[in-house]
Amino acid sequence: MSAKKRKRRGLIILAVGLAVLAGVLARPLSHLLYTASRDANELEVLPPGYLDDASRLNLTKIGEVWQIPVDSDDPEGQIAQLLARARAEGRRVSIAGARHSMGGHSLYPGGILINTLPWNQMQLDENRNLLKVQAGALWKDVIAYLDPRGRSVEVMQSNNSFSVGGSISVNCHGWQYDRPPIAATVESFRLMQADGTIVRCSRGENRALFSLALGGYGLFGIILDVELRVTANERYRLEQHVVPVDGALATFDATIKDRRGVQMVYARMNIVPDTFLEEVIINAFFRDPGGEIPALAEPGMDELKRAVFRGSAESDYGKELRWSAETRLQPLLAGKIFSRNQILNEGVEVFQNRSADSTDILHEYFVPRHRLAGFVESMRRIIPPHGVNLLNVTVRAVNEDKDTFLRYADRPMMAFVMLFVQERTPAGEARMQALTRELIDAAIEHEGRYYLPYRLHATREQFDRAYPQSREFFDRKREYDPEELFQNHFYLKYGKPAEATEAAGPQAEKGDARP
Repeated sequence: MSAKKRKRRGLIILAVGLAVLAGVLARPLSHLLYTASRDANELEVLPPGYLDDASRLNLTKIGEVWQIPVDSDDPEGQIAQLLARARAEGRRVSIAGARHSMGGHSLYPGGILINTLPWNQMQLDENRNLLKVQAGALWKDVIAYLDPRGRSVEVMQSNNSFSVGGSISVNCHGWQYDRPPIAATVESFRLMQADGTIVRCSRGENRALFSLALGGYGLFGIILDVELRVTANERYRLEQHVVPVDGALATFDATIKDRRGVQMVYARMNIVPDTFLEEVIINAFFRDPGGEIPALAEPGMDELKRAVFRGSAESDYGKELRWSAETRLQPLLAGKIFSRNQILNEGVEVFQNRSADSTDILHEYFVPRHRLAGFVESMRRIIPPHGVNLLNVTVRAVNEDKDTFLRYADRPMMAFVMLFVQERTPAGEARMQALTRELIDAAIEHEGRYYLPYRLHATREQFDRAYPQSREFFDRKREYDPEELFQNHFYLKYGKPAEATEAAGPQAEKGDARP
C-alpha cells in the first residue's frame, strides 16, 4: 500500500473515531451542560427574626440571636450573665454552630440562640498531641491549623463544614477505620451549666456529665472548649474495588480488613434504579510512607464534580452517568496519593442543593454486621415504592462507643448514610416521614438504631425502642438543668412531648416546609 493510501486510510479511521467519540460524549456532555445551566442559586433570604438549619424545613421564629463576645475582657462571664437573664425572664436557650443538624436541634421557638461560631481559637500541645479548641471552630479551620504542624484530626465527619462543638454534641463518626465515634478522641471539655458555673468533664472528672453531654445535643450546657487527641498527617494510597453487594464483605475481609496500614474505609452503593443496590465501590486508604506528603490544597474541579452530582438528582440517566464515571475512573484512581488532611478537606457546599423547591435530607441507620444483608434487602423493598429521589448511600463501619450515654453504637456497627432529594412541600414532607418510619422499623428489627441529628420523623415509640436509655437520659437532663433552660425542637419532641404541641405547634412534629 502506498504512503498516500495509508495516510488517507489513517485519516478516515481518525475521522470515524472522532465521530464515534463525539457520539459517545454527546449525551453526557449535553446532560452536564444542561445541569450546569439550570444550577442557579435560589437559596432564599430568611425573614427577619427567623432562622433555619441545613434541612431548610425548620423555619423558626427566634426571640434573640446572641453572639459570643470574643472581644470582651470576660466573654465567659458575659455568657453566664446571659444565662442568668434568660432564667430571670423565663426564656429558653438553644446553642448553634454551623447548624448542619436537620431536626431543629439548634433552634427553639421564641428562645435565645447562642451563636458559638465566633468562639474559634485553638492551641496545639505538641508534647501531648492534644488540640485545645473552642467549640465554634470549623473543621476546615482546624485542618488548616494542624496541617503545617504535621498533625491531623483523629475522627470527624467526611466533610469540613461543621463546628467542633456541634460534632461532639451529635457524637459524629467518619471514614476512619476501626474507630469508635468522635467521643473516643475527646480528652476533656469545659461545660457551662445552666446556673453559669463552669465544670471540667473527662473520664476521670465529672464522668457522668462527660458521658451525657457528649452526644447530648446541647441539652446539658454550653461546651466552651475541648481537648481533642490528634494524630499524624500522613501520606495515603487509595485502593478501590467494584464488586457485587453480596460479595462486598468477603472482598473486604480478603483484601482490606487485616492488612497493615489501612486507615480509612468507606463504600458507595449503586443507586441506579435498574441495578438498585446491586453493586458497591469499596474505597480504602492505606498508609504509604514512601514519599513526600502532598501539600494541603483546596479541592479541585468543583464545577465538574458538582455538575455530575447534581445531575444525578435530575434523572435516572444522571444516576447512571455518575455511577459509570465512578466505576470507570476506578483504574485511573488506583494508587493515587493523598494526605490525610486532604481527604478530610472538602466542604458540603460543593454539592449543596440550592433549589428553592427542594432540599437534600440525610438519613443514617446502624446495624450489626451479621444483620447487614437483611437490612440491605429491607432497603431494596422499602425505598422504591415511596417514589423518593435517592442520591447517595455510603456505608461505613463504626466501633463500639464506650463513652456516651445516648449511644447509637452499643456494639460494632455498619452505618448506612443516605441522602435524598425532598420537595419542600407538605406532600414531600409526608412522603419522607412515611419512608423514614419504615426504615427505622427495619433497622430496629435488624438489631440496629437510627441517627438522631436528622429530621424528627420517628414516632415517640420508635425513639424509645431504638434508644431504651432515653427516658433516663432526659431525667438526668432535668437533674442537671432543673429549670429546663436548654431546649430545642429535639427536646420538645422526645423529651417533653406534651409541651411540644403547645410551644412549637406543627413545627415540633413536621417542621415548616414553606419554600
